[in-house]
Amino acid sequence: MAAAQQHGRYRAVLTGASGGIGAAIAARLAPECALLILVGRQRAALEALAGRLRGCDVQIVCGDLCERHTLSAIAATARASGGIDLLINNAGVSSFHAFETQDPAVIRGQIETNLLAPMLLTRELLPQLQEAPAAQVVNIGSVFGSLGFPGFAAYGAAKAGLAGFSQALRREYADTTVTVRHFAPRATRTAINSAAVNDMNRELRTAEDTPEAVADAFMAFLSGSAASRTLGGAERFFVLVNKLLPGIPDKAIRKQLVQIRKYLPR
Repeated sequence: MAAAQQHGRYRAVLTGASGGIGAAIAARLAPECALLILVGRQRAALEALAGRLRGCDVQIVCGDLCERHTLSAIAATARASGGIDLLINNAGVSSFHAFETQDPAVIRGQIETNLLAPMLLTRELLPQLQEAPAAQVVNIGSVFGSLGFPGFAAYGAAKAGLAGFSQALRREYADTTVTVRHFAPRATRTAINSAAVNDMNRELRTAEDTPEAVADAFMAFLSGSAASRTLGGAERFFVLVNKLLPGIPDKAIRKQLVQIRKYLPR
């Protein structure tokens, strides 16, 4: 890790900073930064967050990551601010819905926002990241990227792709100063969840974290050297079982289908 990073002086880009996990990470990360570029689609929320942060230079880029000019604006802001050594691809969208009746535009939007946008932003910023003595790309995934769940087919597919992208790019850049890592939260109490998801989680007694707890775990992960981390001991166990003996979670989730379908929009 770079000497600047060892002394807590990251120069970072954080996407999806407008709220939820992103805002919580920003609050924890800012004291460890010399530069923090907040990216999101809600300017008022970004400005309010920037106003609460102390201890570093905070810049804002407001725009849709699926649009080319937003990626260019992030790169230009980073370059004008002296470069970066940390990219956190956190922005994401989710839609809980029966797949066969899900709007194709919604399916496409989940793939573009959750997978294609972080891939293209990483590509855009790699030249700057490689100029740093040591740099990191951290992709924020989901346990659903490793453990498929009904109602989240498109979301899970995108997050699985993000995990695969993280692994492949980490190996491609293994002989450089850029490290690529993957951090996967479990269910988290944020506005990304619909009322139906919240009701289902309560009935299924799904373990949930607060955004602040996720941010704390993220900062611990960031300061370490592990290539990836999935939050939740039970979730890590089920992910392992799903890899080795997928028939076991198949049967377990099938038993929950009656409850899941009570809430699954069709």
